[in-house]
Amino acid sequence: MGVPRELAEHNARLKADAAAGDATGDEVVIACDTVVDVDGIPFGKPESAEDAYTMLALLRGRVHNVIGGLVVSQPSTGLVETRVVSTMVRFRDFPEELLMRYLTGDEWQGRAGGYAIQGTGAAMVQGIGGCYQNVVGLPVAALLGVLEETEGWDTLARRAV
Repeated sequence: MGVPRELAEHNARLKADAAAGDATGDEVVIACDTVVDVDGIPFGKPESAEDAYTMLALLRGRVHNVIGGLVVSQPSTGLVETRVVSTMVRFRDFPEELLMRYLTGDEWQGRAGGYAIQGTGAAMVQGIGGCYQNVVGLPVAALLGVLEETEGWDTLARRAV
């Protein structure tokens, strides 16, 4: 399962399945997973600062896609909806000094591709095309779309905004 889109959806399904056992009544489970797609190669979360360095150095000055796999389910009814969202991110050709300074902080930890666009990682980003919230980690527009389009969940969408 090396295709980034499939990997993001698969991981989101695993997270949703893990949470489904704790859901009671009509509760809705929302799960998401993020994978960075670099020329068809999936980047997950770096395991070390060295891994983060490798990922970020490869992203420097390039375009990549952030893939968000979204699963919304209601275990009591068996209803499951999935979406996969892709957002293009362009990194600027940032200096080595910025990369080394970034790695001395802990922000890269637990982040697909080793960066957080909503934090100091924004200094590496030149621009995006698509859903900013997807890059942060939850494609909000896609989530609201699922809730609005699904009978019974539309009230949740109205409460969410």
